[in-house]
Amino acid sequence: MSTRTDTTSQAGARAPGQREPTAPGFERLDAEYVLPLRWSEYRTGDVLELTDYLVRIAPNLDVTVVDGSPDDIFAAHHQLWADLVRHVKPDGEATANGKVAGVMTGIRLARHRAVILADDDVRYDRPSLERMVAELHDADLVRPQNYFTELPWHARWDTARSLINRAVASDYPGTMGINRDLVLELGGYDGDVLFENLELMRTIQAAHGRERRVDDLFVGRVPPRAAHFGRQRVRQAYDDFAQPARLVLELSLLPLLAWSIRRPLRLAGVAALAAALAEVGRRRAGGSRVFPATSALWAPAWLLERAVCVWVAVGSRMLGGAKYGDARLKTAAHSVPALRRKLTRADGRPGRGRRSTTSRPR
Repeated sequence: MSTRTDTTSQAGARAPGQREPTAPGFERLDAEYVLPLRWSEYRTGDVLELTDYLVRIAPNLDVTVVDGSPDDIFAAHHQLWADLVRHVKPDGEATANGKVAGVMTGIRLARHRAVILADDDVRYDRPSLERMVAELHDADLVRPQNYFTELPWHARWDTARSLINRAVASDYPGTMGINRDLVLELGGYDGDVLFENLELMRTIQAAHGRERRVDDLFVGRVPPRAAHFGRQRVRQAYDDFAQPARLVLELSLLPLLAWSIRRPLRLAGVAALAAALAEVGRRRAGGSRVFPATSALWAPAWLLERAVCVWVAVGSRMLGGAKYGDARLKTAAHSVPALRRKLTRADGRPGRGRRSTTSRPR
């Protein structure tokens, strides 16, 4: 493993495309950036790319990296990042979904009410950070829109899923803004579910937190390796157990395709409908700025994938749940009514008694 003493300057020198961290006169934002990660191996290229990103955002706001990597990898990361950001291990009780322990550690350590949670592949720039912080001034949950910064074939494939989500509601990004005070008041959220982002969102909604979906705030995301993309297929389908109506609809896809397969016109109609729906999502809220015109054409491929994988997910459910590391997680996420009942039992009142509000882009 490589080691460096001058983290900021050498990281910038070794990672191509280094930009100035902030423009002259930019003030630090009143927010905390929390990045939970757990890497099982040390890949020099990935570490340098993430270090370059931390160099760029650290001058803009306080950053906490909660690193659940094995000790040797944590130590190598610490050499690079200790003088750049706050780099710590997860504390508190372990959770079946290890990411939740990292998120809650970061939230507890946050120095600001406004917290931006982001997976290690999310890439903000200064304008998107500013917009997130501004939206959090009067919201408890802010959901932006991710898009892939590069487009290998599997990123184009997965983009179709995001576009269909945008067409019918909103996508589920790998980043969100939250009100630290509210989350701490609620005692955090369940760490034994598969779809942990949805669980956090619904916990805030159950407390009548103010949600804002900003579908025109586009935040970049580095695409995964193709092998990792492949491992996500069934897990993403399993998430639908937290969304029963969607689950029923997607379970009907395979019988529909089987019914259509001997009638080419029917099959073409299903494919055209999927592409048209994705195109609606691409154009909504300015999406055409970041989603290429060909993106919607991948929707039929994604539809076929989901038609198969959702039935594989049903099989996983019968075996005890979706695989997550060495364990299986049966619950995808709890419903808002179930979480509201849990909160009511905890303190006799649902959260802080707020009325839930959801707003679209302004």
